[in-house]
Amino acid sequence: MGNLILFFRKVADELRAEGNFGTAHVYRSTLNTVITFHGSKHLDFRRVTPEWLKAFEVNLRSRGCSWNTVSTYLRVFRAVYNRAVDLRKAEYIPHLFRSVYTGTRADRKRALEDEEMRKVFGRLPELPEVTPDLRHAQNLFILMFLLRGLPFVDLAYLRKSDLRDNVITYRRRKTGRSLSVTLAPEAMVLLRRYMDRNESSPYLFPILSSDEGTEEAYREYQLALRSFNQKLMLLGKLMGMEGKLSSYTARHTWATTAYHCEIHPGIISEAMGHSSITVTETYLKPFHNKKIDEANKKIVDFVRRSTGWAIV
Repeated sequence: MGNLILFFRKVADELRAEGNFGTAHVYRSTLNTVITFHGSKHLDFRRVTPEWLKAFEVNLRSRGCSWNTVSTYLRVFRAVYNRAVDLRKAEYIPHLFRSVYTGTRADRKRALEDEEMRKVFGRLPELPEVTPDLRHAQNLFILMFLLRGLPFVDLAYLRKSDLRDNVITYRRRKTGRSLSVTLAPEAMVLLRRYMDRNESSPYLFPILSSDEGTEEAYREYQLALRSFNQKLMLLGKLMGMEGKLSSYTARHTWATTAYHCEIHPGIISEAMGHSSITVTETYLKPFHNKKIDEANKKIVDFVRRSTGWAIV
């Protein structure tokens, strides 16, 4: 058997060479956590057992990783191991990953409440700290919401050719699914306000300047995302919503709002281009739990009123 770490690095390098820079970055990050845990750059495939994986999971949690982060690392590790099995570099072991967490859970609520929505969609006060950059970030956030919770990565890579009249047709970067979004008049106003006026640029918005598929474009996207999230964080503080606003918030809020409007999760899943309805259900779980809690409270209140019951 060979060295898993060398094989892992080779897979990450191949992803990078193919232009999958985001995925390659996640694979590299996972590899670094494996090396940190193992304490060596040599890991024989035979050392990977259910017990080893469980110890790796426990180590990740002890370092403060959320369950979703733990799941990401373990799913990447599983993908690399399975690739090695296919190439007969590693032994197939039934249920090898059964005892570790590779699912997705809603660790925290990301969607905005009604009052928070009113603040985000409202007019910002005329204060020195409310800079044009912050107003720009607010409007981009609103536009992403109006475009059915469009992820920032898809916004950045939208091309002028994707827009026909008032319809944007694009392919999701994450899943490859093709989506068409008919723009509401409000979305069209914001799009025209912020679209790239440079005729030589193929991009709809002035976020990227390098050719699509290059490492330079990926770096530009990462810098733009970091800057956008920093501005949203400042915006959230000004609105008294510290820790609530991020590029993901628009997406989660659109999904939750759709569910509140009694739109079926299957339709929400299709609208957002999710790979499966399971992903959508993860988005909606905090809201679903809240509705269940509210239902239980109504039942307890009814029993209290109708029977005069009380704990003594």
